Amino acid sequence: MNSLLKRQIGKHLNNGLNHIDQFLESIDESYSNYEDQIAILQHSMKISSDELYEANQKLRDEADSLKEINKNLEFILNSMNLDSNTNQSIIDLNTSDYIKGQTIEIIKINKQREELLYSLEKQNQSLNEYAHVVSHDLKSPLRSIHSLITWIKEENEANFNPTTEEYFTLIQRKVEKMNHLIQGILTYSKIDKVHIVNEEVDLNDLVQNILNMVFVPEHIEIKIANKLPTIKADGFRMQQLFQNLINNAINFNDKPNGLVEIACVEKEGHFVFSIKDNGVGISKKNHEKIFFIFESIAQDDKSSGIGLSIVKRILDNSNEKIWLDSQENKGTTFFFTLRK
Repeated sequence: MNSLLKRQIGKHLNNGLNHIDQFLESIDESYSNYEDQIAILQHSMKISSDELYEANQKLRDEADSLKEINKNLEFILNSMNLDSNTNQSIIDLNTSDYIKGQTIEIIKINKQREELLYSLEKQNQSLNEYAHVVSHDLKSPLRSIHSLITWIKEENEANFNPTTEEYFTLIQRKVEKMNHLIQGILTYSKIDKVHIVNEEVDLNDLVQNILNMVFVPEHIEIKIANKLPTIKADGFRMQQLFQNLINNAINFNDKPNGLVEIACVEKEGHFVFSIKDNGVGISKKNHEKIFFIFESIAQDDKSSGIGLSIVKRILDNSNEKIWLDSQENKGTTFFFTLRK
C-alpha cells in the first residue's frame, strides 16, 4: 500500500471511524496535489501544441518563400531564352548575381528550418518523457486510494451517514477521472513513438473486439450498417481511432433509446467511415475546438479532453481527413477517410 495512505490510516483510523472526516479531508488534500501535477502536465502539453502550430505555420511560410524564389529563377531563365536581342554578357552578369543571392537565401532558409525542426524534436522528446514519468508516478497511489476507498465502503457501509457516503462516491469518481486522464496522456504521447506496423486489419473484427471491451448501457443500441472492409494499416492506431469515436458516441448519449451507427462507403482510392449517434450533439462554434487537447466541452467525469485529440493526430499523421455534422440535442456524425 502507498506510504501516504498508511500514514493517514494510522493517524486517523486506528481507533475505528471516529475521525473519518479528518481522514477524508487528508485524502482530499492528497488528491489536490496530484491534480496540481496533472494541471502542470496539461499546461506543458498545450504549450507544446501551440508551439507546433506556430512552427508548422512558419514552415509553410518558408515553403511559400522558396516557391517564390523558384518562380523568380524560372522567370529569369525564361527571359534569357526569349530575349535574343539583349546583350548576352549583361544578362549573364545580372543573372549570375541574382542566382548567387537567391542561392544564399535558400541556404539560409533551409538552415533555419533545420534548426527549428531540431528544436521541436527535442521539445517533443522532453515532453513525452515528462508525460511518462508523471503519469507512472501518479498511477500507483491512485490505485491504492481507489482500493482503500472500496475496502472502507464495503466494510463500513452500514455505519455511514448519507453525507459520508456521498463523500466516498465523489472521491471514487475523481480518482477514476484522473486515471482516465493519465491513461489518455500516455496514449497521446505514444501515438508518434510507437513504430508503425502495416498489416491486414479486418475492421469488422476490430470493432467487435472494441464493443466486447467497452461498457455499452442497455438503453443504447450499436448498429453496424454494412460490412466493413479489411485494410492495410497499423492495428494499434486503428484500435485507438475507432475506440475513441465509439466511446464518445456512447458516453455522450442522453436519449432513452440511444443509437450508435457505424457505416462505410467505398470511394475511388479510399473509404469514408461514419460513426453516428443521436446524443447531445455539438454546437457549430465547437466543431474545431473539440479536436484540441484538453479542450473538453462536456462537464462530465467521463470526459478527459484527449480522445478526439488522439483521433485527429492519428489521421493527420496519415494525411487523412476528419469532419463532423452535428446539431445540439439531435446527435453527431463523425466522418473520416482511410486509404485502401
